[in-house]
Amino acid sequence: MKQIIAHISLLVKDYDEAIAFYTKKLGFKLIEDTTLSTEKRWVLITASGSKEFSILLAKATTEEQLKCIGNQSGGRVFFIFIHQ
Repeated sequence: MKQIIAHISLLVKDYDEAIAFYTKKLGFKLIEDTTLSTEKRWVLITASGSKEFSILLAKATTEEQLKCIGNQSGGRVFFIFIHQ
């Protein structure tokens, strides 16, 4: 049986700010932006050449989550993006 990682979750401060950064600065594609409630959206972005993997932009909602934005991997590299 084939296994793939479909999504990883990335904490962000603001959905629209994160969408603009990843799509306009890094060239990612917005593949879904669905409102789930007044506070929550399901936002998926992907690198332009990716077919099976995407990033779920998750809005931080607690003080603890807000502190983790930009340091979600404990100061280590979180992911490597290769632009070809």
